[in-house]
Amino acid sequence: MFLFSRQLPIVCFLLVVTSFSAGAQPRGTWSAQWEPVKPVNGSPVLFRVTAPRQVAALAGNFLGQDLSFRLSQSCHCWYALAGVGLATKPGRYTLRVEGTGPGEKKPTMSYAVAIAAAHYPSSRIKIPPAFVEPPKEAEPLIAAADAAKKQAFAKLDPDPLWSGRFEPPAEAETSGVFGTSRIVNGKQQSQHKGLDFRVSTGTPVHATNAGTVILARPLYFEGNCVMLDHGQGLLTIYMHLSEFKVKEGEKVAAGQLIALSGGTGRSTAPHLHFAVRWRGEYLNPRTLLELHPPEK
Repeated sequence: MFLFSRQLPIVCFLLVVTSFSAGAQPRGTWSAQWEPVKPVNGSPVLFRVTAPRQVAALAGNFLGQDLSFRLSQSCHCWYALAGVGLATKPGRYTLRVEGTGPGEKKPTMSYAVAIAAAHYPSSRIKIPPAFVEPPKEAEPLIAAADAAKKQAFAKLDPDPLWSGRFEPPAEAETSGVFGTSRIVNGKQQSQHKGLDFRVSTGTPVHATNAGTVILARPLYFEGNCVMLDHGQGLLTIYMHLSEFKVKEGEKVAAGQLIALSGGTGRSTAPHLHFAVRWRGEYLNPRTLLELHPPEK
């Protein structure tokens, strides 16, 4: 248990410089950085790429996912968010980027990114049996919740809606570390795929960044739940709420009040479960909150 603080240690970026593969620029005009310096399975990753001035657009690919980079005038670099799934094995994986500019040639660069294995803890919890082995009469509620989530995940904005750093949804101590192996009522269950904030019922919950409300309704396991689409496949999810302050389809600003915390759904006590999902993969929320995206 510890208090989340915005006073974070200075982050060092790993700098990789390689030659310009199209041959039109001298050596050293391209570079790539990523944060965290040593990504692990379950980690969000912020990439920054410095390219020649004539590059007008930059696209990339990492772990089989296409990336669309944005240009920041503050750092004169291109940046994009990506993610490393929990099931990703340790090893070296390639980030490929391709620039678009004058002429027919598209310069392509490659960078080797080392992924390490995370060491996630384990914990034991007890929850009402109805949420471990739901009664038959709960099946329609569970099916309706699954359908609502599937519908929300299917309509995501392809453009980036977020800007700048992601802020904590609540000012509180945290527990329930992401990636923890849960032994529920004596039986091994899946990993904990979020970060829990120790808050009492009625605590204000804020949008961690700008986005669109794609879901705001009661679900069987998640309780009252809000999902925000931040664009390009990035979602933040807020569970076990007591009251909604936004509606589906609403645009929200970073820091906007979206709900009040509670203990609804599969919960042993009032708290806020905060999750991050990127293109179907759940990622470590704490790492996302510690990233330093450039300003516009």
